[in-house]
Amino acid sequence: MTHRIIARLDIKGPNLVKGIHLEGLRVLGKPEDFAKYYYENGADELLYMDVVASLYNRNSLHDIISKTAGDIFIPLTVGGGIRTIDDIRAVLRSGADKVSLNTAAVKNPSIIKEASRIFGSSTIAVSIEAIKQPDGKYFSYIDNGREETGLEVLEWAKKVESLGAGEIIITSVDKEGTGEGYDIGLTKMISQNISIPVVACGGAGSPDDIYRIITEGGADAVVVASMLHYDFVKNHANTNNFINEGNIEFLKKGLIFSKIEPVSLKEIKNYLKHKGVSIRY
Repeated sequence: MTHRIIARLDIKGPNLVKGIHLEGLRVLGKPEDFAKYYYENGADELLYMDVVASLYNRNSLHDIISKTAGDIFIPLTVGGGIRTIDDIRAVLRSGADKVSLNTAAVKNPSIIKEASRIFGSSTIAVSIEAIKQPDGKYFSYIDNGREETGLEVLEWAKKVESLGAGEIIITSVDKEGTGEGYDIGLTKMISQNISIPVVACGGAGSPDDIYRIITEGGADAVVVASMLHYDFVKNHANTNNFINEGNIEFLKKGLIFSKIEPVSLKEIKNYLKHKGVSIRY
């Protein structure tokens, strides 16, 4: 199996942002600049998430998707605020190859089955935002990790598969943005119990974290954000073209999160290739 490396771009308004535990969002730049750079440097896919879409009952990525799809020729997955079949259709028409459903899927699971029938299962991914409970169980959350659903993660993953989803994006909210590594136990629990591809998200701080989630967690693909973003910012810092929406002090001061190693896609793929992991190179 060839493992995919997916660059995630969290979007708030016109800007690329990044937080920790899906909160404390910091503006990092213009998403189209990051997307072009990741495409040119070997990303297998891009994942665009409108991180406030569900909160405001909207998805405002259509213009950004159209810009990206015109210049970038790798699969593009879009999530956030997609609630209906018409929303899915509109996002796909804008240039996306896949959609990622979370809140809509939890509130109306039949949309997974209907969307898979209309657009094909390979077009429909379901995102599960998981938080570990004191008793060791994992529960699924919606609205960018803000609201508990009462759904146990493994039970929900199995139902998602049975309804026809093409893949599951499993995000550890506890690990997201921390640089502490992916939640191997969470990903392994899912990958060992379902047959559709499992995409691990949340926690990458070094190339070895990616290697471990593939070899120990059984991930078919990995999502990377902070490592790539900080590498881009370090080499392409530009704070002059941001629409005034969000916190740019982080950028002005030239800061990075110390637990996360700025690493390029080429460096990640070289590391994985050296370790014997099958990747697109």
